[in-house]
Amino acid sequence: MPARPAALVAAELESSADALSAEVAVVAPELLLHRETDAAPVMDDAVEVVEAEAVVDEAVAVDEAVVEDEVVEEVVQPEPRAPRSKRRPVRATAPESPAATPAEVEVALSVQGLTKYFGGSPAVDGIDLVVAPGSFFGIVGPNGAGKTTTLSMITGLLRPDDGVVRVFGLDVWQNATLAKRKIGVLPDRLRLFDRLTGAEFLYHAGALRGLDRATIAQRAADLSAAFGLEHSLHRLVSDYSAGMTKKIAIAAAMIHAPRLLVLDEPFESVDPVSAAVVIGVLRRFVDAGGTVILSSHSMELTERVCDGVAIIADGRVLAEGRMDEVLEGRSLEERFVELAGGEAAVKGMEWLQNFSD
Repeated sequence: MPARPAALVAAELESSADALSAEVAVVAPELLLHRETDAAPVMDDAVEVVEAEAVVDEAVAVDEAVVEDEVVEEVVQPEPRAPRSKRRPVRATAPESPAATPAEVEVALSVQGLTKYFGGSPAVDGIDLVVAPGSFFGIVGPNGAGKTTTLSMITGLLRPDDGVVRVFGLDVWQNATLAKRKIGVLPDRLRLFDRLTGAEFLYHAGALRGLDRATIAQRAADLSAAFGLEHSLHRLVSDYSAGMTKKIAIAAAMIHAPRLLVLDEPFESVDPVSAAVVIGVLRRFVDAGGTVILSSHSMELTERVCDGVAIIADGRVLAEGRMDEVLEGRSLEERFVELAGGEAAVKGMEWLQNFSD
């Protein structure tokens, strides 16, 4: 049998090693041990060919040693796996929400099956809501109905146990960064940075939203003028009245020009004059194409301002839709009491007519 050139044998060895290295680079860590045992026959076969033909010179031997070193460096021993009893349980990943349809993209807010439990009891029990763009939408309900919990999950402040929330087609939890850019929020019982002046507070809010200094200055001036705060921007927020505090907080929620404003009890502890100013600004926002969702205990104000409403009790939607459709010819207060069961709670208290004296 004629001797094969040493260079040809070395080239075959390098080709085999390159192929093996490529396999090792893409193999899963738990399979590396198997790959290491598979690598040995490749090297053994090569050595047998070299010994049988007796054509390996010193250069080939050096090349072979280099190839073996490269293969060994690629094959990394995985760390020993912990016994099954000591492994941490694997949490099941939540399934991705289905992609939004073109119709959902045209909806300002879409809520499907929204659920949240506290202590084993549902605070929000499978709520469904649809709010059209350019709407002034109100959410009303008794104390403990789940309004604040619902709004917190809608705005990404509280993670739901189940359900999907989309803002203009963007899933609030799957696309949080993009979705939250479209939302302005006034949470219930918001704690402000009240040791800042009004001007500093608005600058802080704009900077957090990534606005440049010139844009913040222009928008802060416009918002303070609209809310009647231009002469109070030099004062500390801690010195503001309840109405002024609400107005500066709403201004901060609007400074990045969101498409959706979610306001939890924006008129609580607010005097009628300040409430009228806030309503005027919000109506201008809606007329320009924005969408406002607010919760309130004021039935008369909600009925007067909003064009859509949802009545919530015990974490469920009792009625939802356009204002005239929900009211059915009655006032919002009458409809609310009827659905929430307020009249039934008053019955059976005839003993109050028998005075103790």
